[in-house]
Amino acid sequence: MGQNPLFSFWIMVVATGDNADTVRRIWELLEPAMVREGLELVEVECGNHGPKSLVRIFLDKEGGIDLDACANASRLIGALMEAEDIIPGAYTLEVGSPGIDRPVRKEADFVRFAGETVKIKTYAPVNGRKAFRGTLGGIENDLVSIDCDGQRFDIHLENLRRANLVR
Repeated sequence: MGQNPLFSFWIMVVATGDNADTVRRIWELLEPAMVREGLELVEVECGNHGPKSLVRIFLDKEGGIDLDACANASRLIGALMEAEDIIPGAYTLEVGSPGIDRPVRKEADFVRFAGETVKIKTYAPVNGRKAFRGTLGGIENDLVSIDCDGQRFDIHLENLRRANLVR
């Protein structure tokens, strides 16, 4: 599978340090399987929960995801991860919905959710600010636009710390 530069950027943001490779491997393993199941892989998080590793998978689908879909996906994800032995030792797997404050991460997300209210945090200030709440205008040439406080801001993808829907 060819590596999308935007995907690589978001992996870097979501998983820093030792977890970045693990998140990347999980994402590459799960995304094709989730697509086949009619699901969208929204987020992969890895960390520690006491003595065990914790893997959180957030899924979505047209019309929203329900408990049965999460349970079915959890069984499939568990089997795939066990077969590939991505996480050494014991780990806890959590599969769920991205919730009402869904991350806006992939280029398709910025297009799909144009016109929606979002919160954006940046690494470096843009016109003196690092936090924005307003209407997502979309994405073009790696610039995410947001209309905030009567002004349009264009924020480069590399400067995005987080972007989430506000509902």
